[in-house]
Amino acid sequence: MKAAVDRLVERLDGLAPATGLVLGSGLGALVEAVEDAVRVPYGELPGFPGSGVSGHAGEVVAGRLSGTPVIMLSGRAHYYESGDPAAMRPALEVLAGIGVTSLVLTNAAGSLDPAMPPGSVMQITDHINLSGTNPLIGEPSEARFTGMTGAYDAALAAAFRTAARTADVTLHQGVYMWFSGPSFETPAEIRMARTLGADAVGMSTVPEVILARFLGLRVAGFSVITNLAAGMTGAELSHAETKEMAPLGGARLAAVLSAAFAAGLPEA
Repeated sequence: MKAAVDRLVERLDGLAPATGLVLGSGLGALVEAVEDAVRVPYGELPGFPGSGVSGHAGEVVAGRLSGTPVIMLSGRAHYYESGDPAAMRPALEVLAGIGVTSLVLTNAAGSLDPAMPPGSVMQITDHINLSGTNPLIGEPSEARFTGMTGAYDAALAAAFRTAARTADVTLHQGVYMWFSGPSFETPAEIRMARTLGADAVGMSTVPEVILARFLGLRVAGFSVITNLAAGMTGAELSHAETKEMAPLGGARLAAVLSAAFAAGLPEA
């Protein structure tokens, strides 16, 4: 981790972002809003994961968003790629190592609510880990017993809701359920998810939330809705649809993030 931290600090050349973002499938265009961007491929940072998923660039992008220093991970490694739920741990440890204190996680997700159609943005208020695994399995320290009652920071959530009103963007609220993937859910699984209280489903984010809380980072999370979930329309789902639809909600999310950073996020 030290080698990656040192390399990143060198490339940042004095920029000291306190907020990091992780960009989900099809949301890489958000980096275009970053001013004076510095780009560092994951391959230049020891220990950083590679991503074998199209729609994930695999680079660190740092600069200013609405005048505020930020650092983005454009692309993530998923549990379904390697069977390792802690695949993003090295990258998140490096963010914490350079001084990041707040983490904004984004993903592309399927909606379980017809009133939240493709192109919508959902602020994650809580999550359900249906995968049966956890990125802290094998962690030897007592810190592995990480509390998750306040996993999504209330002050950050409030600031983003205010920013959404400023940007005139409808910001839905809901619970995200993590399925392991890579296959999409069945209609029966979606009916179960709805019964259990989920509002959106996807294949990422939850292990990163757990790791971020383990590392002491504050967390905010957003799902960009790319489709109605399996069985709701009768149509089959595809990753191509995810990549096609993500930029629609991504533009709305970018407006919310820009407004939030312009106003200033609450300090830890």
